[in-house]
Amino acid sequence: MSTPPNSARPVHVIGGGLAGSEAAWQIAQAGVPVILHEMRPVRGTDAHQTDGLAEMVCSNSFRSDDWQFNAVGLLHAEMRKLDSLIMSAADQHQVPAGGALAVDRDGFSAEVTRRIEAHPLITIAREEVAGLPPEDWDSVVVATGPLTSPALADAILDLSGEGQLSFFDAIAPIIHVESIDMDIAWRQSRYDKEGPGGDAAAYINCPMNKAEYEAFIDALLEGPKAEFKDWEHVPYFDGCLPIEVMAERGRETLRHGPMKPVGLTNPRDPLVKAHAIVQLRQDNALGTLWNMVGFQTKLKHGAQAEVFRMIPGLANAQFARLGGLHRNTFINSPRLLDRSLRMKVAPRLRFAGQMTGVEGYVESAATGLLAGRFAAAERLGKTLDAPPPTTALGALVDHVTGGHIEGAEVGKTSFQPMNINYGLLPPMETPKIGDDGVKIPLKERGRAKKRLMSVRALADLDGWMAG
Repeated sequence: MSTPPNSARPVHVIGGGLAGSEAAWQIAQAGVPVILHEMRPVRGTDAHQTDGLAEMVCSNSFRSDDWQFNAVGLLHAEMRKLDSLIMSAADQHQVPAGGALAVDRDGFSAEVTRRIEAHPLITIAREEVAGLPPEDWDSVVVATGPLTSPALADAILDLSGEGQLSFFDAIAPIIHVESIDMDIAWRQSRYDKEGPGGDAAAYINCPMNKAEYEAFIDALLEGPKAEFKDWEHVPYFDGCLPIEVMAERGRETLRHGPMKPVGLTNPRDPLVKAHAIVQLRQDNALGTLWNMVGFQTKLKHGAQAEVFRMIPGLANAQFARLGGLHRNTFINSPRLLDRSLRMKVAPRLRFAGQMTGVEGYVESAATGLLAGRFAAAERLGKTLDAPPPTTALGALVDHVTGGHIEGAEVGKTSFQPMNINYGLLPPMETPKIGDDGVKIPLKERGRAKKRLMSVRALADLDGWMAG
């Protein structure tokens, strides 16, 4: 049997985050050698705390694991079908989180690191790639994430021939569980929904009455904030807004966002509906650390403890980590990338992760999975098309390469980060009759449509895999 062209030459992956680790795994699993370049600990970042691969710095949640009715849960299912390292490690190190898939950060990172280090076709190079990769690296996946080193970011910017976009991600605080007053707070998942671990009480809930809520909003608005050059021009991503930025958009915004009280009942006073509720989600396997859901913040550290201790149940909260900010960078992918995630002006370079304009841990890992498969197929002399746009994976490719823009000239629109959602998949007609021949109630048709789209996606992915 002849050796496929260039099969012995390694593919280089730059960045050992979720996207880079997934890309390296997919390439190696295809039988192609990989060199994974990770600059930590040689060069640290403002957000990472360890030198482990796939370290999660903003949250420990992969969000919903419901494949039937949630697009990110569908993405989970698709990635599991494709031997995703990230999903396998997440499943192995999950912690209770209601209907979401959350992980023990340290255990998750250690598992990814262990499996990458043990793979016979993967070599880890602890070094910074300062500038464009050498010309003799003929196949490269750039997966450097939101904290790309300045030298590499500047080189990519020069190569692209256009201005680079950036925004700031805010990090939520983490609290020691023993400092939470459980005489005030209680355990319950919204609508008592069970998650992957079978826990229907996966969140700690802290209730607020109207007066407490109004005082809290005042404190958020008045508290000292971290400031940046050209602050008023910082384009935050709506899916990860700092809590005080949400408060600035209207006093009721938080009650309809991360502090919404629906689906939760205080067992101590079941007849009185809370005006607002703050939720905390387990952050590690031991259950000793809990993060404040949706409480990304740009408050200065000195003000955070004071403001957040105004929340009932958190008066004596001890913080394992306060919130903070880190810079995120992404390229104008619809103009710069083709459908196999290659840079049009430099096809030896592929991009994956948040730099492509996806948002979220799962989406970043998904683009790493695709970039790795594209790179491996190319190295083996094969052709691999992107998954169908009816799949969550294919929809992400369409998003970052411009396929989702209809009737608009690519490059003329404002490209912004995006989480996976059903709006990125081709629509289907809303069903009126169920499989059992019974008319579907009007209020349930939206969910029925989502399930049809999910079933279609998994079937189409199976066809793509077989082909």
